[in-house]
Amino acid sequence: MDMLSALADLGVAADTLSAAENQRLDRDGFLPLPGILRQSEVDSLNARLAALTDAEGDRAGLEVHQETGTDRLADLVNKDPIFYVCFSHPRVLAAMRHVLGEFKLSSLNSRAALPGQGHQSLHADFGEPVSAGAYRVCNSIWLLDDFTADNGATRVVPGSHRRATMPAQEMPDPAGSHPEEVQLIAPAGTVVIFNSHLWHGGTLNRSDRPRRAMHGYFCQRDLPQQLDQNAYLRRTTYERLSPAQRFVLGVTEPPTS
Repeated sequence: MDMLSALADLGVAADTLSAAENQRLDRDGFLPLPGILRQSEVDSLNARLAALTDAEGDRAGLEVHQETGTDRLADLVNKDPIFYVCFSHPRVLAAMRHVLGEFKLSSLNSRAALPGQGHQSLHADFGEPVSAGAYRVCNSIWLLDDFTADNGATRVVPGSHRRATMPAQEMPDPAGSHPEEVQLIAPAGTVVIFNSHLWHGGTLNRSDRPRRAMHGYFCQRDLPQQLDQNAYLRRTTYERLSPAQRFVLGVTEPPTS
């Protein structure tokens, strides 16, 4: 199995994203893909995440990261086949291919910003600046609630992925507002692709309900994953996955247990 074969098996073709969509992703560093999930799928995902959050309690998210003011879950690959769409959808994979070339899933997590919480400093998801075009990581936000101006929608600085700098190098306080920032306002069921070198951060949830999303985070194939899929993947999960899905996960051998 190789990248082209895996993508073809998962339905990715040369025209899965339009030229205009690719150009927007190159220029702005982010691309909303509306209508990826039906409302019934959004509802099912939210129900499953709620059940997992309740079951895992204070251990929820420990595999990767816990964050004050949010409900987080990690290692979703192993927790239900309902989550496989996040590393199998052809339009999402086409975007990852466009940004990264040879890629694999780095982690699949969820984040719900709680009421009165969720604000983040502007940041990039890579530890150092990279030159334009030499991108190493790319994310997808799966909107499980409408993202609004009031409920903690992610903010981004369009084009900042091409600046080869980090927010702290240009801003006196990356937690503050940036004159060029915009919020990702979109309905539930949208997936927003964003180049993870783009400056971004969650905003304060001023509503009375959690703002829920999943993050399918990808990296180039030579990088270590945020969650080592070979170390964590369960045999039952491995057996459910197609060879192409295993390739996208970067899984090289069947798990021993």
